[in-house]
Amino acid sequence: MDEKLRNMTSIYITKGDEMLLLFRQCGRVVTDTWVGSAGGHFEENELNDPRACVLRELKEELGISESGIRNLLLRYVTLRRVKGEIRQNYYFFAELDNETGDHIVSTEGISRWFTFSELSALEMPYSAKYVIRHYLKIGRRTNDVYVGVADGERVDFTKLAEYE
Repeated sequence: MDEKLRNMTSIYITKGDEMLLLFRQCGRVVTDTWVGSAGGHFEENELNDPRACVLRELKEELGISESGIRNLLLRYVTLRRVKGEIRQNYYFFAELDNETGDHIVSTEGISRWFTFSELSALEMPYSAKYVIRHYLKIGRRTNDVYVGVADGERVDFTKLAEYE
């Protein structure tokens, strides 16, 4: 296999029927587009712990610790081949804690709250667009984990069942 692996996390923070997104500017992989509230690449010591990665990114980019959110859950894992890389994305969702103020400033770009109905009109990275579409239609009503594989035309999701 000649492809390199690129492991990334992203967290989508919600409050009621709104979601906090980031207009990422000058990113290494995506730039000038709406992405999750915070996220980024795994550090070497996080390769088997996407939760640790997303919590670090949350603190670095938004100044929010784990106590500032609730119901943090891994909900989606996507795979996509791009430019000689296999990109593996771990998408977490969480709710903003009532004690945490909703005026949130990012170190990575412009943070803004959107109603769920506004999300489909936003420019997003390829896999993220399909994750959000699936989340709004199905995912927000469950705690299931879904795996999505991108084929260039769409991302197909399958519920990841746990079994022995």
